[in-house]
Amino acid sequence: MQLPELPREIPVLNLMGVEVKRIELPRVFRVPIKPFLIRRIFIHQHSQSIQPKGRYPLAGKEKSAEYFGVGLGLARVPRIKTPPLYGVAAFVAQARGGRRPHVTPPEKKVHKEMNKKERLLAVASAIAATAYRELVERRGHVVEGIEAFPIIVDAEVESIKKTREFKEFAKRIGIYADIERVAGSVKHVGSKAKWRGRGRKVRKGPLIVYGEDRSIFEAARNMPGVDVIHAKDVSVIHLAPGGVPGRLTVWTEPAIPIIEERLRYILNRLEVITL
Repeated sequence: MQLPELPREIPVLNLMGVEVKRIELPRVFRVPIKPFLIRRIFIHQHSQSIQPKGRYPLAGKEKSAEYFGVGLGLARVPRIKTPPLYGVAAFVAQARGGRRPHVTPPEKKVHKEMNKKERLLAVASAIAATAYRELVERRGHVVEGIEAFPIIVDAEVESIKKTREFKEFAKRIGIYADIERVAGSVKHVGSKAKWRGRGRKVRKGPLIVYGEDRSIFEAARNMPGVDVIHAKDVSVIHLAPGGVPGRLTVWTEPAIPIIEERLRYILNRLEVITL
């Protein structure tokens, strides 16, 4: 997909959604976008949250069973020696209540390893993808009411205290339509998903990345599909859910220096390579 060239300067919006100034486009948004790397790092990071699983080592083996020998007209399998189940086949995989063949061992390594520099490059690439309207729209977000990408707001937004205030702010900058999309697509499923606390299926909406949590986290966390994360903690999991880059993201101005300091090595290396 051919992406357009990004502008040299981008607007910074205030709490009322009005442009208060223009700043030079941060260099992190000029990082080359690598979808395959983002996908791979997403899978590796997602594997860290999977709970290791394994069978009880003695499952099916706690029966006192013994092979009776030949000449009895019986199959050559271990059999229980004590009443009331005397002679019943046990222990082996094909017997009722027997052991399971080829089970997953508890010590199996579930999580995947990843290189630190590759992870940082994937984060930088996923951040750059949030600056392109085409990628954000292709991911399924509603972007009609948004004037410019990337969306950067001033530090005043971090002081929003009420969900009602955040809702009004979201309407002013044009991201509330995407929140409504998420709210209208919430599904409730039954069966095992409900038993295990996964009965409510909510899609991913806007992501808010802040530099200092004054009260923005409490104000926005209850909005459907909205995630709020500090700049030092943002990862591919947040920026590219499912491994697909281009999430609708709002950056506060104090978050940009934190991001660039965190990715300083990658940004400097890319500058050397391009030179």
